[in-house]
Amino acid sequence: MPFILFIHPGMAVDVLLGLQWGDEGKGKIVDFLADRYQLVCRFQGGPNAGHTLWIDGKKTVLHTIPSGIFHAHLTNVIGNGVVIDPTTLMKEITTLESFGNEVRSRLKIAKKAHLILPTHKMLDMASEASKGEAKIGSTLRGIGPCYMDKTGRNGLRIGDILSADFEKKYTALKEKHLHLLNLYPAFDFDIKAEEEKWFAAIEQIRTLDLIDAEYYLSECLKKGQHILAEGAQGIMLDIDFGTYPFVTSSNTITSGVCSGLGVPPQSIREVIGVTKAYCTRVGSGPFPSELLDDNGEKIRMAGNEFGSTTGRPRRCGWLDLPQLKYAAMITGTTHLAITKLDVLNAFEEISVAEKYKLDTGDTDQVPFDLIDDIRGVTHTTHAGWMRELASETYDELPSAVKKYLLYLEEKLGLPITYISTGPGREELIVRE
Repeated sequence: MPFILFIHPGMAVDVLLGLQWGDEGKGKIVDFLADRYQLVCRFQGGPNAGHTLWIDGKKTVLHTIPSGIFHAHLTNVIGNGVVIDPTTLMKEITTLESFGNEVRSRLKIAKKAHLILPTHKMLDMASEASKGEAKIGSTLRGIGPCYMDKTGRNGLRIGDILSADFEKKYTALKEKHLHLLNLYPAFDFDIKAEEEKWFAAIEQIRTLDLIDAEYYLSECLKKGQHILAEGAQGIMLDIDFGTYPFVTSSNTITSGVCSGLGVPPQSIREVIGVTKAYCTRVGSGPFPSELLDDNGEKIRMAGNEFGSTTGRPRRCGWLDLPQLKYAAMITGTTHLAITKLDVLNAFEEISVAEKYKLDTGDTDQVPFDLIDDIRGVTHTTHAGWMRELASETYDELPSAVKKYLLYLEEKLGLPITYISTGPGREELIVRE
């Protein structure tokens, strides 16, 4: 039976997550769902995220600001679990405003969100360069070092910029970073120029609405308002349950909503899991269903699979069912959104990875070590549809598409509620 998303009275936080390695098309789904909520909140990650939206034929990439910013009725909150680069945030705000979008009145920032310093970027670059072939594929935006300072209890937070001794705190943390950088070979980085931009951005951020987000969101929930929590990256990049150590530095799973926004677990209602109709991954790390042949390149070109934040070519592969089952289990996914189905339009056959081959036999479970434990994958093949899918309802879709989607629903035990057939806002089939 198709899932229908009802709005119930009382505390309600719905969560939207990426079920793969990021880049699943979460921004578009958030943009579509936004009318059902009063708030959209980012709860983790930083400017390494890149949520791409196509609105009125115009491409917009959001790195820190929640994807509900284009809706006049919505309040957008950057939660305490997010790490913020002031320069990147203000550049994003300025760019959106130059296109005629109202931003500042719709945006609130948690005082407990941590700040990325210019020296965090330096540490990120130095650390990644020192790893040689063991690079984890960092975006070099200072995310990891910032989270390390957070857990090491050394970090600076948004609320600190309001204190009289902020520059003293900044200098102390900067000097600590410069001392650590002595462990690495020297490299070019114009720290003075970066600091000038950084402090100019700090002055601008002081004028924004900086809030005690946990109290603010608690009051919103008590009033019966509904929150959409927007995840960044994907489940397989989670610091605890992802393909460690090739992961991000935050919890990308549902539990990250509670720690990243300050909302109680009982407030969480539905979990919308977003997955492409195939798989991609940026950077290093295990990728069991990766295609290193013409099919992989065909998917890359048809799907324009280049990082929205880094511009790096994404690695491409067939859909990975063991990985998706694992992601749905960890997150408590209640229903699915399938994106980029149109990328497969020109394939006569579509494959799906159904099981992993281990020394002990085939399994549909994700093993501890995806690199050392897996010997290969077993696939099933499905007939392609070899036609465009634009402007169709579900009933009008080719039978081959519906068979493929039904197969996925049966294997995953979850309803597919949203089907994206193109990048545009209107290219979305909703099964309600």
